[in-house]
Amino acid sequence: MELPRKTRPRLTTPYVRHNGELVPATWDEALDRAAEGLSRHTGTSYGMFSCSKATNEMNFLAQKFARLVMESNNIDSCNRT
Repeated sequence: MELPRKTRPRLTTPYVRHNGELVPATWDEALDRAAEGLSRHTGTSYGMFSCSKATNEMNFLAQKFARLVMESNNIDSCNRT
């Protein structure tokens, strides 16, 4: 029997792929892997979509992150609807 969504245990240990298998890792190792993967995929291979319910400040920060960190101008939001 599957537990209700709110009572499922939270993931407390990060996992990384090693030889195709998910294995437990330290947080530093997991974050380094994520940063390495993201650094290979900047520019046109990355996009960001933000929500109109977010504050203007949050949308501004999201756009800054996409443009400066991920080097992508692929940014859209549903603010125009």
